[in-house]
Amino acid sequence: MKKEYQYIKVIGFDADDTLWVNETYFREAEYEIQRLLSDYETPNKIDQELFKMEMKNLPLYGYGVKAFILSMVEVALELSNYNISNKTIEAILNIGKNMLEKPVELLDGVEEVLSELSKKYRLILATKGDLLDQERKLEKSGLTNYFHHIEVLSDKQEFNYQNLLNHLDIEPSEFLMIGNSLKSDVLPLLNIKANAIHVPFHTTWAHEEVSKKETNGKTYKKINSLKEVIDLLK
Repeated sequence: MKKEYQYIKVIGFDADDTLWVNETYFREAEYEIQRLLSDYETPNKIDQELFKMEMKNLPLYGYGVKAFILSMVEVALELSNYNISNKTIEAILNIGKNMLEKPVELLDGVEEVLSELSKKYRLILATKGDLLDQERKLEKSGLTNYFHHIEVLSDKQEFNYQNLLNHLDIEPSEFLMIGNSLKSDVLPLLNIKANAIHVPFHTTWAHEEVSKKETNGKTYKKINSLKEVIDLLK
C-alpha cells in the first residue's frame, strides 16, 4: 500500500464517467440539437449558446439530464426568435427522454474494483445530479450492494464534502475520493486535507475543466484505469 493511503477507512466513488458512461450521451445530444437548429445557427454557435444557457440555469435547475433538457428548449426558443415549431420542441424533449432511458454501461473493471475494495474499506457513492436519475442508474448498474452509503449532492464543493465527512464521522485523512473530474472529485478534497485519485474519462464537460493554475502545487494521484486502484491500496 502507498504510504499516503495507510489511514484510509472510507473510499468515495463518483458515479458518472467514473463507474459508468455518461458524458458521451450529452455529446450525442448536443449533435442532435445542432442538427435540429441548423436552420437558425451554426453548430459552433449553438454549442456556445447552449453552454451559456446551462451555466445561467445551473443555480436554478442544478445538474443532470432534466436541467439539460430545459436549457436545450430555451436555446431553441431564443435562437429561433420564438419561431421554433412544436414538432421540434417535441424532438428536443425526446432527446432528453432517450438519455434518461439509456442502459447503464459500466466502465472497465468497475465491479472487480468494488468487489475487492469492499472487503477492506467502507465504500460510498458520492455523486451529483438529479436524484431520481441517479437512483435509476444505480439500480440498473447492479452495484448498490457494494456501497455502505449513497449521497447525491447538489454540488461538490469543499463544504459539501466536509458535511459528508461529518455525517460519516471520519477525519479528512481517513477519506479517499476517486473520480474523473479534477474540479469536483479531486481539488475540493485536497483543499480540506483529504485524499483523491483522478481517473480521467475521454471527454469532459466544459464546466468541469480546470486550468493549470488551479492544479499548480496540488499533489494527487492520476491513473489511467480504475483497476490500478487495487494495487495502490494493497
